[in-house]
Amino acid sequence: MAKKRTTKKRAAAQSDGADTLPPAELDVLAAVYAEAPVTAGRIREIMEKYRPMAHGSVVTLLTRLEAKGLVTKEKGPVGKAFLFKPLKKPEQVYKKLVKEMVDRLFNGNTGAMAVSLLEANPPTQDEVADIQKALNSAKKKAKKTRTTTRRR
Repeated sequence: MAKKRTTKKRAAAQSDGADTLPPAELDVLAAVYAEAPVTAGRIREIMEKYRPMAHGSVVTLLTRLEAKGLVTKEKGPVGKAFLFKPLKKPEQVYKKLVKEMVDRLFNGNTGAMAVSLLEANPPTQDEVADIQKALNSAKKKAKKTRTTTRRR
């Protein structure tokens, strides 16, 4: 029986786009979430401090995010600039990316990831309260064992 070959375009269309995002695409997407609707020029300004890049590079990354179904563009009110907006709620994308990170970097160990996060970026008192609520909710839903999806 012959295997079906899937092209990159078809595979991207079948996924929800957030399965794997390179760091540069993730930075651009974060800027879109922060100030949508936003132009490529404004995204470049937002990212200038931590990831400087040419305008053309920002546009290329936005085009990739659009192809993955994560952003949409529309003509701006003035000039040639497009305005970019997210197509998915940030929480949907964050959950997928965090799950991938837990699986890939921590071998599926959520606890190790949480400890590393808290040590690397200590939370405020308000954040601790939010984390405690999330832990209480997770405790109710806790599984006895975990099935991990590891990439090889």
